[in-house]
Amino acid sequence: MAIVGKPNVGKSSLINKLLGEQRLIVSDIAGTTRDAVDAALEWNGKEYVFIDTAGLRRKNKIKEDLERYSIIRTVTAVERADVVVILIDATEGVTEQDAKIAGIAHDRGKGLIVAVNKWDAVEKDDKTIYKFTNKVREVLSFMPYAEILFISAETGQRLPKLFECIDMVLANQSMRVGTGVLNEIMSEAVALQQPPSDKGKRLKLYYITQVAVKPPTFVIFVNDKELMHFSYTRYIENKIRDTFGFKGTSLKFIIRERKDKE
Repeated sequence: MAIVGKPNVGKSSLINKLLGEQRLIVSDIAGTTRDAVDAALEWNGKEYVFIDTAGLRRKNKIKEDLERYSIIRTVTAVERADVVVILIDATEGVTEQDAKIAGIAHDRGKGLIVAVNKWDAVEKDDKTIYKFTNKVREVLSFMPYAEILFISAETGQRLPKLFECIDMVLANQSMRVGTGVLNEIMSEAVALQQPPSDKGKRLKLYYITQVAVKPPTFVIFVNDKELMHFSYTRYIENKIRDTFGFKGTSLKFIIRERKDKE
């Protein structure tokens, strides 16, 4: 698990709370964590390794090699991780900078949990969670599959839920779906919404199969790759998600051409 986020969002505090000891230096001076540190802990009989990372700053604030090094470390930590926990400061709200950090994990097909920290410090009414969730979904619209959790590293609020979430995302990252079932879903999807056509030529989808996990990766064989618009791939993805959920993980699609058998 890599814990990533802007400086001073509470990454080290969160790991310290999970470990139950002051293992990492926590300070109000943004950017105290200079290196990625591994912290292993056991929860309900399972071992988890958390990688603490130096917070990513906005590009214009990078004045020293150390800061550049921090960014490289964050990327390296994300690449090593199975699940990435993106920590957002509830008192600041979700920002474009959070979206950039989330994008690093999304592009690498990692399991994703958005943990909104310092939730105990926010004035709430019955609509607060709903509004905040909508804002997160809006700013992180490229990853609608991400799980969102409201926590407090200081009080320990909902931290057991974080482990439940991690287990679920890990399971979804490693899920395999049988070829027969996938092709049934695809046939039904095609029957419900006709594939696009261009200049009289219509897209034909022949076959779909899962070829990898972490992230779950699917190959779709079609008659013409050019006709397989992004929106239709997303439509097929949504149909697969309707059946299997795949919460917290991106799905990867590879489109291959196969010559028509006619």
